[in-house]
Amino acid sequence: MRALFALAILAILSSVFIQEGAAQSSHDLRSPDGRIELRIRTADRIRYDLILKGRAVLENATILLDVEHNKLGMQPKVIDAKTHSTDQVVEPVVRQKFAKIRDHYNELRLKMDGGYSVVFRAYNEGVAYRFETSLPQEKVKVYGEESAFNFPTNYVVYYPQEDSFYSHNERKYLPQHLSEIAPEFIATLPAIIDVGQGAKLAIAESDLEDYPGLWLRGTGGPGLAATFPPYPTKEVQTSDRDYKPVETADYIAVTSGTRTFPWRVIGIADHDGDLLTNQIVYLLQRPAQFEDTSWIKPGKVAWDWWNDWNISSVDFPAGINTKTYEYYVDFAAKYGIPYIILDDGWYKLGNLLEVTPELNMEELVSYAKQKNVGIILWASWKTLDDQLIPALDQFEKWGVKGIKVDFMQRSDQIMIDYFYRVCREAAKRHMLVDFHGDQKPASMTRIWPNLINAEGVRGMEWSKWSRESEPEHNVTLPFTRMFLGPMDYTPGAMRNATKATFAAINSQPMAMGTRCHQLAMYVVYDAPLQMLSDSPSNYLREPETMEFLGPVPTEWDETKVLDARIADYVVVARRNGKDWYVGAMNDWSPRTLDIDLSFLPDGNFTMDTYQDGVNADRNASDYRKTTTQVNRATKLKLQLASGGGWAARIHQ
Repeated sequence: MRALFALAILAILSSVFIQEGAAQSSHDLRSPDGRIELRIRTADRIRYDLILKGRAVLENATILLDVEHNKLGMQPKVIDAKTHSTDQVVEPVVRQKFAKIRDHYNELRLKMDGGYSVVFRAYNEGVAYRFETSLPQEKVKVYGEESAFNFPTNYVVYYPQEDSFYSHNERKYLPQHLSEIAPEFIATLPAIIDVGQGAKLAIAESDLEDYPGLWLRGTGGPGLAATFPPYPTKEVQTSDRDYKPVETADYIAVTSGTRTFPWRVIGIADHDGDLLTNQIVYLLQRPAQFEDTSWIKPGKVAWDWWNDWNISSVDFPAGINTKTYEYYVDFAAKYGIPYIILDDGWYKLGNLLEVTPELNMEELVSYAKQKNVGIILWASWKTLDDQLIPALDQFEKWGVKGIKVDFMQRSDQIMIDYFYRVCREAAKRHMLVDFHGDQKPASMTRIWPNLINAEGVRGMEWSKWSRESEPEHNVTLPFTRMFLGPMDYTPGAMRNATKATFAAINSQPMAMGTRCHQLAMYVVYDAPLQMLSDSPSNYLREPETMEFLGPVPTEWDETKVLDARIADYVVVARRNGKDWYVGAMNDWSPRTLDIDLSFLPDGNFTMDTYQDGVNADRNASDYRKTTTQVNRATKLKLQLASGGGWAARIHQ
């Protein structure tokens, strides 16, 4: 009897220990190179620590998903845990940085009681996690999502603070300590956190669909937390381009009960320059949503709006008319530029099917086609939404090659669905898409390779009315906003100004920084559809500059960061075919940088160099072009002026 009693007690104790062990189970996941470690705990809730080279850079971070007021991640019960590894090569349809990208990661899938799983991945480039649900309901409401990024100390973060969820996402990334960010201070992505010893973390997202975009907020302490635009229930239109939510629900999404949710991403860079080549956001996206991508042709585009249609030495009035755009076409054809854009003003506001009387669209498209130049049309997003199918059908009939969509200013679920709808319908008609007015499309370019570029960046247009697009900001963007994906900064100013000589002039705009600062942007900035923003007349007066801007590609087979420090300077080398291009950009502090050309293959090359002139500190347009012979043993000293730059084409 005593023996039976003892066995019963032992069985009860064993059951308790087993249940307690399950409740407090922990899991460890490492990057393929072993440098990054995730320590995941599933006791009272799902928590994790992020370890980089043996030191914690995130501690006790928490995650939770509130679906129909059922808090997935609270009191979790793991019923299965599986790991696997993937090591493959991805060949992007559009070569933003590389012709081939290694997709190498270790994955942990935790299947939970309650119809959901949490998937963690560890790459050499960072870590990510996502929820997956298999719920019986066809449709569910998501009331919130918690993602608390808790840091062990009060790090400095580059934080693009916003005033509200209704925004173009054109913010500066300004450094401040985490504790200085109050809970009401929200921000777009990415936040770049300096975690010491040269390393940086980048908080981002990927594979966003049928869900609102991730934003961040402060915690008042050493942390950041996720926040999301609520689901709009009432919207008011105040103009052709302003359609604003004025009433919202207490939930953030209405979505399928069975689905994968977006990835929450923490990119990791050992050095500042690694942020420019980190491809984790791209790799976490699904592959292209259509098979035939042969028609997608990246390239440069001559743009009208920034230069205010100011052309000269012609015998007709400049403006939004057929003759003016034929002039743009002639310029593009002369330099092998594949596209021109017709921006705001080509159609009657509110009706994309009514072309302004001074413009003959059929005649213009036909003329451009003869010159091997494609037409891209601008559209206000709401007007396009109201007329999507008839408008795109008409564009296709005309022979238009793409659309530039603007003024969304939102990333709630309704708007994310709109991005997908536009990309899908445009792809059916073999049209490129360039989204302005929001940053979220930048992280959708693998899903939709016809989504060729995206804005959501404080770009050069700001120089028309402010001093905000200045060199320090320009050399912050490659490490911050560009981490998400390509950015339509719209470079190419031929009127170049110092800090003292700059003036904001809407109709005759200039840009702060030197001529070479502008040229380097074509190498440093990811932009498969890259603008030439100044007037064709100004470019035609600068044939030596066009010897660089004409041939510089917008796709790259290889990208190398030669030297970089966030908000100070950046030097990037890129290869397209056998040619290499190098671009260096500087903040307001003059400096000398030492670089070598060891990235070149064996052999001798010709290097055409554009460098700041000796008087660039007082005349920012001053530059000097030289041609020299170089090889992989060549070492260079780059003399960068205040707000300066340096650009080179290396070819055989």
